[in-house]
Amino acid sequence: MVHTGTERQTKKVLITVRTYPVPSKSLIEVSCTAGITDDGHWIRLYPVPYRFLDYDKRFTKYQYIEAQVTKPTSDTRPESYRVDPETISVVSPVIPTTNTWQQRKAVIYPLKARSMCDLQEERNLARQPTLGFIKPTITKLVIKPTSPEWTEAELARLRQFPLFGNAPKSELVKLPFDFRYQFVCEHSDCPGHDMLCTDWEMGWSYLKWKAKYESNWEQEFRKTYERMMQENDTHFFVGTLHGNPSAWIVIGLFYPPKVAESAQQPSLF
Repeated sequence: MVHTGTERQTKKVLITVRTYPVPSKSLIEVSCTAGITDDGHWIRLYPVPYRFLDYDKRFTKYQYIEAQVTKPTSDTRPESYRVDPETISVVSPVIPTTNTWQQRKAVIYPLKARSMCDLQEERNLARQPTLGFIKPTITKLVIKPTSPEWTEAELARLRQFPLFGNAPKSELVKLPFDFRYQFVCEHSDCPGHDMLCTDWEMGWSYLKWKAKYESNWEQEFRKTYERMMQENDTHFFVGTLHGNPSAWIVIGLFYPPKVAESAQQPSLF
C-alpha cells in the first residue's frame, strides 16, 4: 500500500540520532531525528521541537518511542516522515551499553552499509538511500569558525510565542564553529571524505566545555571527538540534506570500545 501525505500511521522507532537544533519558521526550533523502526528500517522524523516537548515526551537516544506520522509532500526522501509531536510516547527504557554495546549493535549493525562511497553511488543512481550507517577511519577533526550570532531572520523565528509545550528557560545558542570529520571509508578506492557533523551531543559538549574550560575548551573537546573517536570502534550515522539530496553529512556518532579479534570469534575447542 502506498501512503499519501494525508494518511496517519503509528510508528515504533528506536531513536539513534538527534541533531543540534536550528531555528524553524513554524515551530521556533527543531531537531532532525532519525532511528530504526521495529521492523528494521531507517526512518527520519521531522520536525521535532525537542526543547518544547512536554517532559514525559523527551526521549533520549536508544529509547523506543511511538508516534503518529504522515508522509510529507515537500520531502521526497523515502525515509522521511512528518511526526505529530503531541503524539510522541516513550515506550522503553534506554538500551544499555553493557557488554560492549551488544544490545545496541544487534539492532543497528544489520543496517550497516558497505561503505560511504557505496552509499553515495546508490543514492546517485536510485535517489535512495538517504540515511545510512558506515565505518570510517577518522583522519582529522576540523574545527572551523563560523558566525557566532543568529541572523535577524533566525532570531525572529526563535522569538516566536510557543503555541504548545514548555518554553525553554534559555534561548537556543548559536554554535560559533562548524565541526567536520575527514575520513576514509571501507571502499577499496575511497578518495577520502570531508563531512559536517551536526550531532546533538557534539554541540552540547562544546557549550559545556566552553563554559567550564573557557579558552582551553578545544583540548578537552578533541580528547573526546577526535582521539577517543579514533581509538574506539567508531561508526557514523549519515544522512542527506533536504535542500541538497546529493550532499551527505554526519548526523550521529556510535562509538563502542574496540573488541579484541579473539573475543569476536567463538572458540573451536
